[in-house]
Amino acid sequence: MSTQTKPIKHRCHEVLETVGCDDFEIGLLPILRHLCVSARSADPKSWSRAFDIAVERYGEAIGLPAAHGLHKIVLSVFACRAGGLEVKDPLDTDARKDITDDEVQMLSMVHHMRRDNSAAARSAVAFVTRGRMDPVLIRTGLTFANRFPAGLGRHARKVARSKLSVVA
Repeated sequence: MSTQTKPIKHRCHEVLETVGCDDFEIGLLPILRHLCVSARSADPKSWSRAFDIAVERYGEAIGLPAAHGLHKIVLSVFACRAGGLEVKDPLDTDARKDITDDEVQMLSMVHHMRRDNSAAARSAVAFVTRGRMDPVLIRTGLTFANRFPAGLGRHARKVARSKLSVVA
């Protein structure tokens, strides 16, 4: 007889669910951590791990562009904020159960941008950048949000039919 155990929710998942993050955004947390470690230490293994995690979680079609877009956001944050984001060590099993304020605000920014909630996204950007409304960060965040909008299935893409009209 096999017993199925329910996965234990760590504090970091509970916090992100409180913010309103969906499964896609919660899944970005370990990717974000590895990308930040990579940006801080120039360790090629960290960004490689980030992309591997993204592919494992979302598949190649979604995971690779998601990791790439998140990498651009992380680089934008590091360009406008000395020292970058404070993140938990993604390889420390005890530390990764918790979450930093920077991680919450970064994923909150992505969350609100994906839902086109400008006021909340603006507040999260201000927190992440320590008060600076950086246009490059905003542009990369909105590009990511446009590529992965909320409200659609994880693998669905919004396809609009062309509309024909007769002009006389």
